[in-house]
Amino acid sequence: MDEATDRTLDAVGPRLKQLRRRRDITLSDLAGQTGISVSTLSRLEAGLRRPTLEQLLPLARAYGVTLDELVDAPPTGDPRINLRPIVTGDGRKILPLSRRPGGIQAYKFVLPAGRDDAEPDLRTHEGYDWAFVLNGRLRLVLGEHDLILEPGEAAEFDTRTPHWFGATSSGPVEFLSLIGKQGERAHVRAAPKQRGAQ
Repeated sequence: MDEATDRTLDAVGPRLKQLRRRRDITLSDLAGQTGISVSTLSRLEAGLRRPTLEQLLPLARAYGVTLDELVDAPPTGDPRINLRPIVTGDGRKILPLSRRPGGIQAYKFVLPAGRDDAEPDLRTHEGYDWAFVLNGRLRLVLGEHDLILEPGEAAEFDTRTPHWFGATSSGPVEFLSLIGKQGERAHVRAAPKQRGAQ
């Protein structure tokens, strides 16, 4: 890692603590929202542990900020959004589509083909999620429901319900996700039917 990256990562802990205090959230509340243990959150804030992408994503969601804002990445000077995909250890690609702090955040997910017998790791956090399948088949486990969504299908749910997304063995899946804090929902509205239209 270069020196600039080291400095950026070293500054994440104090930023995390500042964001949490500004929002008047306890470590316990944050642990409940993110699925990250209180002890890990405490070590991250104290700078005793460097954050991983798997930790930064739920923290950015919980605070309603982008990853760039969370790590205080230097501005590029170019007004266009730099859509750099985030690749997780299990091959998932996450493409942030929005950069504004707070409110509903938009992401495109590309998940590699899965196994039909994959054991889902259900998670919960505050907010609402809306997912729209672009290509492939999306497996959504939501509470006791195990659903397959086809291209053009969408799902919306309260993320306090245990949930998990994955691809089926038929191939990779691409989907859009709008994630909002508690009380914010994304709705798809159809144009009203014109009178006399058949």
